[in-house]
Amino acid sequence: MSSVLYDAQGPRGKRRNVLYTAVFLVAFAAVLFWVFQALDDKGQLEWVLWKPFFSGTEAYSTYIWPGLQNTLKAAALAMVIALPLGATLGIARLSDHLWIRVPVGMIVEFFRAIPVLVLMIFGLALFAQYTDVSSDDRPFYAVVTGLVLYNASVLAEIVRAGILALPKGQSEAAMAIGLRKNQVMRLILLPQSVTAMLPAIVSQLVVIVKDTALGGAVLTYPELLASANTMSGYYGANIIASLTIVAVIFVIINFSLTSFASWLEGRLRRRKKSTGAVLGVDDTVNIPGHAGTGTSA
Repeated sequence: MSSVLYDAQGPRGKRRNVLYTAVFLVAFAAVLFWVFQALDDKGQLEWVLWKPFFSGTEAYSTYIWPGLQNTLKAAALAMVIALPLGATLGIARLSDHLWIRVPVGMIVEFFRAIPVLVLMIFGLALFAQYTDVSSDDRPFYAVVTGLVLYNASVLAEIVRAGILALPKGQSEAAMAIGLRKNQVMRLILLPQSVTAMLPAIVSQLVVIVKDTALGGAVLTYPELLASANTMSGYYGANIIASLTIVAVIFVIINFSLTSFASWLEGRLRRRKKSTGAVLGVDDTVNIPGHAGTGTSA
């Protein structure tokens, strides 16, 4: 039995895959055992190091929860700004006007080529020198600025690629019934491309959540990862335990985000299934912005 993507494997190929899987599982188990043994030899698995996270709420209320709040606050604000800004830049790159397309393309390529950490550092310096933002708030503003500039440029390319991936006949058919260019983009191209772009957009949102940790490592922004260092210092040399708890929290956040995106993508696909109805001339007149074709039924 064959598939569109590949030919079905025979008995020898199946046995080979089973062998590769068994070898991988054995190697993976060996690595896990080595890590476990190394941590145990260093005393990192002793209960006293993990006790603060399982025998009370002090570690969570004092360190983890405030850090998580700062992480979510910076990530949420960056998402709210970067998503519409990236969509605007992506659509502008498709403009027929050279004076719009070229400058926007230069802006997108410039900020996409600079590491987000460099943008955060520049933002911190600019806020310190040219604004009246207090020293306590500068790391937050710098983190959000860096995340917005970098991720908006990446999202712009995602939007542009998603729109260009649609069949050219979509826009041609829309223009044939009298829709203007902005209506074609707003009513035809964008709604169809959102579903295709959603996985890439969510992946970039996950990057935003994770990149907030750069602010804690370099700009002293008190986010979730920075709380691990503070906790390990307070409870005494339990850095592995602190980092493990923080890593699990990051996994839960990002997994929840991707799970919601998968659910939303499936819902959008189900809603966009065609009913197979054929529109007549009188039906097309009701489309917003349609000027009519002058034909009669």
